[in-house]
Amino acid sequence: MELERLHSMSFAWALYCCRQRREEAQDVLHDVYLKVLDGHARFAGQASVKTWLFAVIRRTASAHHRRQWLRASLLERWLQREAIVEDFSCPEGEYGTSKGNDRLRASLARLSRRQQEVLHLVFYQDLTIDEAATLLSISLGSARTHFERGKARLREYLRGETAP
Repeated sequence: MELERLHSMSFAWALYCCRQRREEAQDVLHDVYLKVLDGHARFAGQASVKTWLFAVIRRTASAHHRRQWLRASLLERWLQREAIVEDFSCPEGEYGTSKGNDRLRASLARLSRRQQEVLHLVFYQDLTIDEAATLLSISLGSARTHFERGKARLREYLRGETAP
């Protein structure tokens, strides 16, 4: 068969089209052979078999590069989004890393979960107490109470009146 005879030259061309990346060239050539076998790439007889096959290899390699670029681009965007989410979810992203901020983090951790949530939403997310109450599905009075008690306890902890 003609494809067998052209295999070495086809692989060399695929290697060139794939910037000398052997594994990628193997994948591309494999895809080309599948296209030929399943009829997606048909020889029309307008050029030599070699010319036609090399054109199929070049187009397949080009499509392969585009797919790789797209995957890498999407992965990069996803990783950046994850890094942003991680920055917002970790205490270092919110409060910094100095010793004073370490005390602040330790003091905040001692508050009740609800007090932490209300204080975080008001101080770090710039919500009003009313908006924080709505977001947390609690009454405005309850949110105000958690806010005021949380601030008072935090003040005590930071002044050292209550040992952390």
